[in-house]
Amino acid sequence: MRRLILALPLLFAACAPEPGPGTPRTVGTVDLQRYVGTWYEVARFPTSFQDGARLRCEAVTATYTARPDGRIGVVNRCRNALENGEEKVAEGVAYSASPGNDRLRVSFFWPFYGDYWVIGLDPEYRWAVVGAPGRDYLWVLSRTPQMAPAAFDAAVAIAAREGFDTGRLQRTAQPGG
Repeated sequence: MRRLILALPLLFAACAPEPGPGTPRTVGTVDLQRYVGTWYEVARFPTSFQDGARLRCEAVTATYTARPDGRIGVVNRCRNALENGEEKVAEGVAYSASPGNDRLRVSFFWPFYGDYWVIGLDPEYRWAVVGAPGRDYLWVLSRTPQMAPAAFDAAVAIAAREGFDTGRLQRTAQPGG
């Protein structure tokens, strides 16, 4: 049940449009060897699988690992602030859907896949902006639990430039923040 709750948006994003006019631009190239590792969620659009009557995700992380089959293992974790910080975990798998690895397809519940488009990426891979082509999902990720204000502002500016309603962004509570 927990896996389904954390993966619900992928059921809805499975039929997302292909890149083209009207969809957000992606970064062009992502070096997956540099991208793997742990990312902290700094901000997100509220989603039913992270925010609801029984769930408010805090201390959110996503850990990506290279797999021998060429795919990427995905482990998403959060602490449910509405259940005394109980940990919620969802495990999935991703594969590249573009030659530059900037558009991934992610599944937490086979056979359903969702789009994970990297629309912003710091040159040193310190932060990333990830969205969906329908602009209904958006995450600002960082290698550290907090981002410098200038870096956060740059990430949000990229999302706005790509047509995301950045007024919907909510900051994610992280330890030490």
